[in-house]
Amino acid sequence: MLLAAGAVLAAKLGYLELARDRLWGRSPHLSAGDFPPGVSAPVDAVASLPNRATLLGLLPEGGTAPLLLAGKGGFTKAYAMELRTVAFGSEAELRDALLKGAEHGGVDFAALSVASLAFNWQRLFDASPKTFGLISRSRGQEVLVATHAGSVGALRGLKLGCEPDSTSKYFALWALSRAGLAVGELKWVDLHGPADAPQALKDNLADAAVGASGALEPLAKDQGWTVLATTADAPHLLATVLVVRGDYAARFPDAVRRVLRGALEANQAANKSGDEAARALGDAAPQVGDPSEAMKHAVFASVKDNLAFFSLSGDSPVTYAEQFGSAAQLATKLGLLSAAPAADDTADVASLRFISTRTGL
Repeated sequence: MLLAAGAVLAAKLGYLELARDRLWGRSPHLSAGDFPPGVSAPVDAVASLPNRATLLGLLPEGGTAPLLLAGKGGFTKAYAMELRTVAFGSEAELRDALLKGAEHGGVDFAALSVASLAFNWQRLFDASPKTFGLISRSRGQEVLVATHAGSVGALRGLKLGCEPDSTSKYFALWALSRAGLAVGELKWVDLHGPADAPQALKDNLADAAVGASGALEPLAKDQGWTVLATTADAPHLLATVLVVRGDYAARFPDAVRRVLRGALEANQAANKSGDEAARALGDAAPQVGDPSEAMKHAVFASVKDNLAFFSLSGDSPVTYAEQFGSAAQLATKLGLLSAAPAADDTADVASLRFISTRTGL
């Protein structure tokens, strides 16, 4: 009895695994991401379309407003495949959904910031994610607001609220770097998502917080708080990209092309008139404030913007490789990644090349 109890305790403490490793060598942990994502695709169905609805996850905000229209039926008629958009309240929930996959209660695609993707690359490893298109850039969509501090430098020793390992965290770190503050010189308060920022400030849970401009700026004006930084000061810092699970892309490459084309056509329509997208955003996320104003804080990407961003033609002040690479290096410095992956290994521009040569976008 004592021997059995001792064995159970040793297993829980990891001593049995340690002893096994010493006797037979280290046994590496295996996961789905260690193998090519397309190994399970039927040989005769690689180019087919899915016989179920394709699910695209996103955070409802100014930069993703055109994508919200995709789930309203027009996409199905135009592209002969059903696409539904799924709104999430936090990046963590969205990333978890991408990791699960649509067939297990998650999603096939996700609209994520490059920073969020880089910060969480190891967590998403089993999804074998691939970036394949630029959706939008933030031009004032995120803001850093403080209740009493008059500058970013004055935040030293105070509480700063944001969602951990997220777009908001990356933006906050950029603001701190400009003020010469170290990560450890502030007290970090974890928020569930950007929508929690206003309440965190109201309840004095944080002295400063990062959130959506549409929700925080009017509140700051009303309360006499200070907007310390905004992505309008760094319009090439944050980019929202489309990411697809590797197994879905391997089995349905034509569907990936159709999703990218539909997204870029939605962007094109929003650049001409954003009324319909604004209504969709208002319905999905009233917390963003005036949806039309929220959309003005985003720059919707065209095919030309995509070609430059992914270094295929033209020039971009910051390319995907530079943005992902710098965020991954920072994640390594923060201990979020054991090693930074090569940016080229995280993207697949085949769909973009196909669209750029076969459409008038």
